[in-house]
Amino acid sequence: MPIHYEKDDEHVVLITIDRPEARNALDMYHFRDLAAAWKQFRYDDDAWVAIVTGVEGAFMAGADLKTYIPQITELHTRIGSGEVTEIDGCKLSDGTRAVLRNAKIYKPIIAAVGGPCVAGGMEMLGGVDIRIATPEATFGVMEPKRGLFAGGGTTVRLPRQLAFPAAMEFLLTAEAFPASRALEVGLLNEIVPADELADRARDWARRITVNAPMAVQATKESVMRGLAVDLEAAYAIEQELSGVVFSSNDAKEGPKAFAEKRPPRWTGT
Repeated sequence: MPIHYEKDDEHVVLITIDRPEARNALDMYHFRDLAAAWKQFRYDDDAWVAIVTGVEGAFMAGADLKTYIPQITELHTRIGSGEVTEIDGCKLSDGTRAVLRNAKIYKPIIAAVGGPCVAGGMEMLGGVDIRIATPEATFGVMEPKRGLFAGGGTTVRLPRQLAFPAAMEFLLTAEAFPASRALEVGLLNEIVPADELADRARDWARRITVNAPMAVQATKESVMRGLAVDLEAAYAIEQELSGVVFSSNDAKEGPKAFAEKRPPRWTGT
């Protein structure tokens, strides 16, 4: 089954991982398609917020070890020999791009987690801004349990996003934790009943899209770029982006709409 990409008339994109036969574990082709979905979202000026979710009570369980490992081994071998640069449009970088490692997507992303979010699912969650889940969802960095390594960003992002002891609890035990523990340590924003998950994700998206898209994206960009540099450089980035936003048409529209007591008409320019 494919990775679904749907955009509504409220500037919200829904990306759905649809591989129920493998509990939403991905093979090489699904990683390729998920990476392509993120690229489409990034460069679509009419797309302001994305929601990522999975079908049938699952979120994402990372790589399908039964299919992905043989596929990626063949890809490594054939690229290493100079025979090809890709297979069926699949590149070695698709896996890390699919899980948002070092992604420069400054548009907000919401995760709606209705089931297991482990391995690559946890990698991708680290690149998401707002995270909501059902009570049935589970979270874990499972790679060490299989003798593997979480190389899609988790060992870098998790200690920056959680308190150190909590991050190391996830990273070193390789256990699956319930949603209640994930909420307790700050990995999630909230837990909602399963039948409310989709609607609640849309509510979060609407709370964001009422704001000026350029200002929202500049805010996220300032945060993400600022976290990677020292304080002085972070302030310089903030000043740079502040100038861009205050020079925009939306910066004129916002105060005008407030004075006229009407909803603003954002153009993203």
